[in-house]
This record gives sequence, C-alpha cells and structure tokens, in this order.
Amino acid sequence: MIKKEEVQHIAELTRLGATRKEEEKFQKDISSILDYFNSLKKVDTSTVEPTFHPAKYFLKKGSGEAREDKVKSQSMEEINKLSAAFPKKEKGYLKVKSILQ
Repeated sequence: MIKKEEVQHIAELTRLGATRKEEEKFQKDISSILDYFNSLKKVDTSTVEPTFHPAKYFLKKGSGEAREDKVKSQSMEEINKLSAAFPKKEKGYLKVKSILQ
C-alpha cells in the first residue's frame, strides 16, 4: 500500500488541500490503481500488434523528421486578458510556484 507521506506529497504537488479523511481515501484509491497496473504487467502482450505509435503520428512519413511548428498569432486584447488573469508577475514575467525541490 502507498505510504501516507507519499499521498501527502502528491497532494502538495497537485495543490490539493486534502483532509486526513481524504488522504486515507486517496491512499486506498491510489493503492488500488497501482495494484491494477501491477496485474496488467503480468499479461503477455508479446503477440499483440501496437495500435498507435507516437513517432508515426508526429513525424513526417518516412523522413524521421519532426513536424513543423506553427505559430498561432493572438491579438493584444487576448494577450492582455490572459496576463491580467495571472495572479503574480515579476519584472515583466508571469510568475509561477516552483514544483521541483
């Protein structure tokens, strides 16, 4: 079973304000999900053909070259609206909380 400290760490990273009762529920739920994935590891899929491969979708056919990035222009009104909705700004940049320690 996943440790309570791990649930608290996940809750902190995802900024969930979890109560002790919710932490216990999350502990059971996450453990159940992880147990399910561990049971899937036991299934023999060696003869199953993949149905999707990201390289085929994101790379141009046969070239091994990544698709071209396309810039989507936005009006200053849209940019200002998004910027105004942001809670913190510093030196002209939008500031976010660090999630890495």
